[in-house]
Amino acid sequence: MPILDSRALNRATLARQYLLDRADTPIRDAVAHLCGMQAQQPQEPFIGLWSRLRGFEPNALDDLLTEREVVRTHLMRRTVHLVTADDALAWRARHDSMLRQRVLATYRRELAGIDLDEVAAAGRAVMADHRPRTMAELVQALQDRWPTPPRRALGELLVAALIPMVQLPPRGLWHSRAGVRNLPLATWLGRDIDPPSPDGTDPADATDGTDPADATDPAGQQLVRRYLAVHGPAATADIRAWCGLAGLPAAVRAVREELVTFRDERGRELLDLPDAPRPHPDTPAPVRFLPAFDNVILGYHDRGRIIDDAHLGLSVAGLRAVLVDGRVAATWTVRDSRLAITPLRSLSTAEQETVHAEGQALATFLDEDIDHVHITAGDG
Repeated sequence: MPILDSRALNRATLARQYLLDRADTPIRDAVAHLCGMQAQQPQEPFIGLWSRLRGFEPNALDDLLTEREVVRTHLMRRTVHLVTADDALAWRARHDSMLRQRVLATYRRELAGIDLDEVAAAGRAVMADHRPRTMAELVQALQDRWPTPPRRALGELLVAALIPMVQLPPRGLWHSRAGVRNLPLATWLGRDIDPPSPDGTDPADATDGTDPADATDPAGQQLVRRYLAVHGPAATADIRAWCGLAGLPAAVRAVREELVTFRDERGRELLDLPDAPRPHPDTPAPVRFLPAFDNVILGYHDRGRIIDDAHLGLSVAGLRAVLVDGRVAATWTVRDSRLAITPLRSLSTAEQETVHAEGQALATFLDEDIDHVHITAGDG
């Protein structure tokens, strides 16, 4: 198999992520192409889209949220993602088992012995009046029946796992600081969630002795194709790290004949769509400012194509990153009317100039009365 070094993988990823050249793609189509955007910090997707789309207008994303074309919901890795309504409906049932397992893993002792189906039914009954509720309000309505579990544990079980929920606007709107109000996904969209498979089988739950490869998994196959379109070439471990699903090897086997294969420098097999872009490794990469928790970094098990091992902690700590020559080379913050950029390596004079120029453009976009863009001494 052809070998792709980290620079070749980097350029392939940047091209598919609209980070080599800003795209003219409509916002909804961009969110779909990116397989959603991690969004537990509500303002971060705006920054991610500004760095990827030419002429991005925040109010246009606000309109998509209020018009129910995109939603904020728990999905991949049990984190809040901004995804299209269509993808939320198509993918949510496929994530059900993972969402439950992750909540139970976090609160194993607190939720021991609880009947999940009974709690889910009671929660759905409360929400059947179509009234948005905070997590605390939902828990309060059930507190008499389940007084023992901590309110936080019971609340996360309900809103992040048992009942597919949407975080309603104004949460997630530009420059909004609204709290979380939840409504069932099907209620908000007026459409039912797609079932996990035509035969009702989730390959991740095959406990009856059957081979998971025999289960029908169209949603899993779609996830594999969609992931590779925006993150490939990638290993199966990368796919699992992105979505958190354990049952996708069967889906990979089902679509393998459609794919091409490579090796990375460590010898891992990488899968890809045959016609997906793989630019020359020497293709210039512009400076780009990334939001916290951007999936261009978090969407891999092996993140070496875009960030050095020494800085891996930054990608899970919620720090915003700056790409220079396609790799994480600095972090950035906004505080006291200043956009401060802290390099993680020495930046050349030319690099500092381009970082500063892009920082000035970001400061204008953020519209937060930033009056100074400053590159600190950093680690250089």
